[in-house]
Amino acid sequence: MIAPPVIEDAELLAFAAEVGPSGPVAVRGGGTQWHVGGAPDHGVREVRAPSGIVEYRPDEMTVCVRAGTTVAELHAVLAEHGQRTALPDGSGPFGSRSSTVGGAIAVGRSPVTRLGNGHIRDAVLQLRYAAADGRLVTAGGPTVKNVTGFDMCRVLVGSLGTLGCIGDAILRTRPKPEHEQWVQLEDAEPQTVLRTARTATAILWDGSVVWARLCGHHVDVEDDLARLPASSAAQPPDLPPYRWSRRPKDLYCLPEETGRFIAEVGVGVVHCERPDPDPPPVAPGVAALNRRVRELFDPDRRFNPGRSVERL
Repeated sequence: MIAPPVIEDAELLAFAAEVGPSGPVAVRGGGTQWHVGGAPDHGVREVRAPSGIVEYRPDEMTVCVRAGTTVAELHAVLAEHGQRTALPDGSGPFGSRSSTVGGAIAVGRSPVTRLGNGHIRDAVLQLRYAAADGRLVTAGGPTVKNVTGFDMCRVLVGSLGTLGCIGDAILRTRPKPEHEQWVQLEDAEPQTVLRTARTATAILWDGSVVWARLCGHHVDVEDDLARLPASSAAQPPDLPPYRWSRRPKDLYCLPEETGRFIAEVGVGVVHCERPDPDPPPVAPGVAALNRRVRELFDPDRRFNPGRSVERL
């Protein structure tokens, strides 16, 4: 049996000691999505993860960052080298600039650019976290081509902090596009835009108007604009507060009682003004697997009691 690596990081060790081996606890980040999956039980002890950038390797396109660092702060540093990550940073009209790296990973909700940039779990290479017994654990590896063992860090992405308290992360970075712009297209079919716009990293639709975020080399964006229906530069729409999950093909036949909505075309997320009255059921096998994983990681339900991934 191979012994787990010993972590000799004083700041992380202090964080793990604060989490401790007993008692209900929750990591408090920016609090921007504290309600997702249900609020933690009253009286849960709150701790805060350390902040700061540990190591940034622009040539390797990786960065090690403490979980308490805001995504906006991280992206400001990466921007000096023309890079960023797939994590939502609250820039523009979406999100909040107080969102932390650990919080964004724990909630696991990708920004509207998921169509072009992928899910945020694809950006997470390694996580170091405090386990239920108070030990520090390393999940994943520091390199992009790490394929050894189970990809455990992906299990923590979107777990709402119910499996461990994230201390830091190694993330994959990506180049910032040479050119990017939002355009509004009247009288355009979202399916046509999805098929035509090769530089689109986001396509939003409210049932009549389409907005697209085009990113890439300027010449490629101009080529897409020439092939798309008439468009004009515009700001993207404000997103309603509630998220519904639907199959991408079902976005085009939402019932009238849905009310105002903004759908992420090609992804399957619908932003609505009220909670989903008919959420897709969680398959019994998936629910059983979720419970089993939580029992293995946190048998005493110490972490974020009251929150559940089944309520997302």
